[in-house]
Amino acid sequence: MAKINGNEIRPGNTLEHDGGLWVAVKVSHVKPGKGGAFAQVEMKNLRNGSKLNERFRSADKVEQVRLEQKDQQFLFESDGMLTFMDSETFEQIALPADLLGDRRPFLQDGMTVTIEYYDVEALNVSLPEKVTCTVEETEPVVKGQTAANSFKPATLDNGVRITVPPFVAQGERIIVNTETFEYVERA
Repeated sequence: MAKINGNEIRPGNTLEHDGGLWVAVKVSHVKPGKGGAFAQVEMKNLRNGSKLNERFRSADKVEQVRLEQKDQQFLFESDGMLTFMDSETFEQIALPADLLGDRRPFLQDGMTVTIEYYDVEALNVSLPEKVTCTVEETEPVVKGQTAANSFKPATLDNGVRITVPPFVAQGERIIVNTETFEYVERA
């Protein structure tokens, strides 16, 4: 692990701080009128999801942790546990479904995801940025409704509700952003 100065912390960095593993969510550099400059860092705990705001001066040293990323294939879900297989070693691992949070419905059979490990502990599961879904239910197109930014609600095949443009019909396949839960384009 490498030690970095407090003013070198960037969003997305994984840090070891106060005996826990934290990811920097927001970083703002502050130069008060009196006293030295510091970095105000909003961090999220990778193990329990708690948040912390911390100030780091440039002289402060903090441990930057490198997480190992492995591409693994989703196999099945059973009793709230998701089973993934390493594509290279064919080794299987079971992780709790709540590790994905509200992105869980976008996980599809056979999908390749990126799992971040700290030693042998799996800390995070990253889905592909875009997935293809089918529109199960939406309102019919209303003729003459051509306002520039008019969207209508739709329910996808995985149960997630999003808004789609008026030209998207029931049964169509669309591409959805898994981070923002927004319509991207037709598939």
